[in-house]
This record gives sequence, structure tokens and C-alpha cells, in this order.
Amino acid sequence: MGLLKYQSKESGNIGLGQVGSIFDNGAGGSTTPTNGTIVAIQFIADSTFTTLTPENDSYVGTSGGSGDAIVAGDTFGAGVTIFGRWSTFTLNSGKAIAYLG
Repeated sequence: MGLLKYQSKESGNIGLGQVGSIFDNGAGGSTTPTNGTIVAIQFIADSTFTTLTPENDSYVGTSGGSGDAIVAGDTFGAGVTIFGRWSTFTLNSGKAIAYLG
């Protein structure tokens, strides 16, 4: 038995961001969803993070998480999409769309 009770179609929709999305224009302030978890971030312009907070230690972030921490000098190019589970992020520069699941 799985951890969550979703039919296969429902779980696929959640994983693809069907719960909604948030546009961040990099003007400051954190992006924190009130109705879900961030499951993907698509960069519209070259972007860097001030903070990227993973849901738990299974995912990469600016502190904690798996692998090396993302630092201010790490640039994600326009058109790149990263997948994981994050509770919040703050862009230092750039623009992004966060997809919720």
C-alpha cells in the first residue's frame, strides 16, 4: 500500500502541477503557496535563489536537503525546469513559474 491514497490519474495530475501555479517576477519577497507544495519550478529568465526550502532532506535546497546546497552564484538558465518538493523560495534575480502539487 502506498503512502497516499490517490488513483493513478489523480497522482499523475498532482505531480504535473495541476493544483495551480505561481508566477514570481523576482521583485523580492518569498513565494510560499497556501494551497499546496511546490513540485516544479520553471525558469523564464536566468535566475538565482536567495532561499529554496526543501520539504524534507530528500530534496535539494539552499540549506539542508540532499546533495550540495544551492548557493547565490548558482544560476538556473531560462527554460530549465527543476522538480522536487519545496515549501517556499525567494529569487535573488530572474523570473520563474512554480507549479503546485
